[in-house]
Amino acid sequence: MTFTVSVKDSEIAFDCGPQQNVLDAAERAGWAIPYSCRKGVCDSCVGTLVAGTFQVPGRGKVSGPAEVRLCHAHPKSDVEIAPKRVEQRTPPVRKRLTTTVHRRRQVAPGVTILDLRYPIGRRTPFRAGQFLNIILDDGDTRSYSLANPPQYNDLAQLHVRHEPGGVFSARILQQLEFHDTVEIEAPFGEFFVDDRSEAPITLLATGTGFAPMRSIILDHAARRLTRPIHLYWGARTLDDLYLLDTVETWTKRYPWLRFTPVLSRPHPGWEGATGHVQDVLIADHTDLHTHQIYACGSEAMTNSAADALARERGVNPERFHADAFVSAAGAPAAV
Repeated sequence: MTFTVSVKDSEIAFDCGPQQNVLDAAERAGWAIPYSCRKGVCDSCVGTLVAGTFQVPGRGKVSGPAEVRLCHAHPKSDVEIAPKRVEQRTPPVRKRLTTTVHRRRQVAPGVTILDLRYPIGRRTPFRAGQFLNIILDDGDTRSYSLANPPQYNDLAQLHVRHEPGGVFSARILQQLEFHDTVEIEAPFGEFFVDDRSEAPITLLATGTGFAPMRSIILDHAARRLTRPIHLYWGARTLDDLYLLDTVETWTKRYPWLRFTPVLSRPHPGWEGATGHVQDVLIADHTDLHTHQIYACGSEAMTNSAADALARERGVNPERFHADAFVSAAGAPAAV
C-alpha cells in the first residue's frame, strides 16, 4: 500500500509507502526538500502537515495541521504538506566506498582535518556544500561536510570538531593512522549555491561550518566565476579560526572574495569584528534583499540568523539557506 503526498498550492504529488519517510519518497520522485541531518534531530526539514495523518517516532500519530520533521514523517493516509521549499531535482546517485586515511592533523585545540582517499578509479561527484556520511561499525552514521571542491572528487577532506564523548570525534578519530580504512557514503545535502542567480553570495560560518564554505570558494575559483562572495567566519578565539592565513591569502588572489573574521571572545588588542556573525552582517548591510545567504554552523546560529535577517533586513526565506550542526548526543548532523 502506498499513500499520496501532495504539496499545498502546487500540482506536485508523489507516492510514499507507510514505511518510508516523506523526505526519502520526495527525493526518489525527483523532488528536493531542504534537510541536514536526516535523523530527526535538526529542524532543517520541518514542514507543515496541512491535512492527513503521519506516524512520527516519539510522537505517535500526528494529524494536520501540525509542524513535523519530514525526515521522520511516515504517512498513515493520503497527506497534504507545505515544506519550506521544494524543487524538482534529478534523484541523487550515492556511492558507498571504503576509503583510506591519507593524513590526520590537528589544526586547533578542538579541530582535526582528516583527509581520506578513495579506491583507485573511484569517484563521487558532488556539489560544493554537500556532505558525506561516515558509517560506523554498528551501522550508525556521522555526517561531515566535504571541504574539498567538486573538482577533486576522488578524495574527501573533513573538518572534524571534537565533541566530548563523541563516538567518532573523541574515540575513533584519535586512533586512525595512515592507511586505516573508513567506510563512507556520499553525497548528501541540499546546501549548495544556486548557479541560476547572479546575486551576491554571503557565507555565514561558525567553527567547522567553514568546511563547506572552503569547498564553495574553491569551486568558485576553479570555474573562474566572478560573482561576489563575502565570507563571515565566526569563532570564540583567534585560534579557532584554524585556516585564517589561508582565507586571507585567497582574498589577495581573488578580487571577488571578501572576508570578515568575527570573534565572540576576542583577545586584548583585537581590532576586528566582535560578537555574532549574523549581527555583524546586519550591521554591515542596510539592504540584503538581493543577496543569497548561506549559513553553516551551530543550530543556534542558523536559527538566530534566519530570524534576525528576516526581521531586521526583510530577507526572504527563499534567499536564506542553512546547514545546521546538531549535537552527537542522539544523532549528529554535518560537523
